[in-house]
Amino acid sequence: MRHTIIDASQLELQEKVVSIKRVTKVVKGGRNFRFTALVVVGDGNGHVGAGLGKATEIPEAIRKGKEDAMKKLVNVAMDENNSITHDFIGKFGSASVLLKKAPEGTGVIAGGPARSVLELAGIKNIRTKSLGSNNKQNVVLATIEGLRQLKKPEEVAALRGKSVEEILG
Repeated sequence: MRHTIIDASQLELQEKVVSIKRVTKVVKGGRNFRFTALVVVGDGNGHVGAGLGKATEIPEAIRKGKEDAMKKLVNVAMDENNSITHDFIGKFGSASVLLKKAPEGTGVIAGGPARSVLELAGIKNIRTKSLGSNNKQNVVLATIEGLRQLKKPEEVAALRGKSVEEILG
């Protein structure tokens, strides 16, 4: 696992709330209601993260979710077409997201939760398919996991001790 610490204070981050759920805890005196907010943040230039915030008020839950997401930013390897460098399947729990490289002019072909992650990461051309679970939280985390594991041709060439031309064929 490659973990690089990204300083969120130097990035101009945009945020998008993917889902807000009301959760209940049954206690002796009745029910306690809280809200959980799943928030995705990104700079539109190869950095994206997702976080979960819980609070009794919705705005507070969103703020906490944003702070959590800023702690979990990942770098995304992109090519010159603003697409990903190679096809990959991101997995998280029982959710899998197939990420397919696409040529210029394709646009972002993705379902709701995956789309918000890809747009905030700055990817302009990609095809995706959500496989397995449709749980929004797991689809978002599977998409981020897939993007995190992408490698540039230069990295693969260095790992294998070959030239970039040999890798790309």
